[in-house]
Amino acid sequence: MADSFYIIFTKLEQLKDFQVFDAWAKKIVVNQCLQKLREKQPFSISIEENFLDLPDLDPENIAEDRGILSLLNFLPEGCRTIFNLFAMEGYPHKEIAQMLSISEGTSKSQVNFARKKLQELVKLQTINS
Repeated sequence: MADSFYIIFTKLEQLKDFQVFDAWAKKIVVNQCLQKLREKQPFSISIEENFLDLPDLDPENIAEDRGILSLLNFLPEGCRTIFNLFAMEGYPHKEIAQMLSISEGTSKSQVNFARKKLQELVKLQTINS
């Protein structure tokens, strides 16, 4: 986060239209986060084959429910990253694929896997409550 703020403040003079500051700053933060993930280890995708076939969760409710958001930590890192970029940040699959050097199909399958895994975790959480 500190690196992102440093870049934002040192490059502020390059911003020509302050009305787009939010989008510009968001892009810097997202890119810095992705860069840190890549530095930590090469970006990898892991998919488990067996998961429950549950009805779809409403993506609008996922963002509102903090309990479900905490379940994101149980997803594999690559899957969680793609899900966050798509469901939380609103990036299209094409742009996610370009940012992470993966195919659009991989992005779509990871979002689908994350959705199904979250549904499974919600169901388990409900049963245990």
